[in-house]
Amino acid sequence: MSEDLRNILLGLIATGISAALGWFARTYLWRRRLRRKQGFFGLPTGSDCLFVVNRQMGGTEGSVHRNDAFALLELSALIKDCGANLQIVGHDATRQGFGERAEFCVGGPVSNARTAAHLASMLPGVAVDLSRERGPDQGALRVGGETYRWEKGATEHVLLARLTDGHGARPVFLLSGQTAVSNQAAARYLARHHEQLAKRHRDRSFALILKVVNSAAYGPDVTELVADVTASARTPAAAAV
Repeated sequence: MSEDLRNILLGLIATGISAALGWFARTYLWRRRLRRKQGFFGLPTGSDCLFVVNRQMGGTEGSVHRNDAFALLELSALIKDCGANLQIVGHDATRQGFGERAEFCVGGPVSNARTAAHLASMLPGVAVDLSRERGPDQGALRVGGETYRWEKGATEHVLLARLTDGHGARPVFLLSGQTAVSNQAAARYLARHHEQLAKRHRDRSFALILKVVNSAAYGPDVTELVADVTASARTPAAAAV
């Protein structure tokens, strides 16, 4: 074998080894990211999860606002990436506890009875103004001594929470917004920032207040993190005073 041919063969072998190592490294990193995503969302491969939809305010029974439907689309890609199965149920048709299956619960307590139950049992420090008459406090979120009001099309808030009782239980993701646009904004924020949220909070519960800016012009695209209210949201209001 000539020297040139030997060098060519060695070059091909080195290239093949480098390609194989690169493929294994990329596969390892992809699998590790997938495991982290599955752990954060509580969605191992082949598992089932619930998407609890609310009732459209002012709509017919069983109708869903289009922005809440868009919230489902925002999250369905994540669920599919995790290899999980999605079951869509109405807020008034869910009669079960939490922890066995991951759950995404969309809508505030006025339009979603499941949200009202989760707030009462797991986030007793959160109060929502449920009045139906127009006024400055209609739909306002109150937590930790702060009041988060909304102005239609200008400023809207949403509570984004990951709730779990630990001990290997699957989490509940609560997207309780003042409007359907803010619900979609929370879903988009969760889809875009889940890796940062997983690093910051690990497997623990958290509760965040997000603000949607000028939704009349930007829709759900411009969303800001206002406050981490985890501690105050989990403390009953009477005890926090």
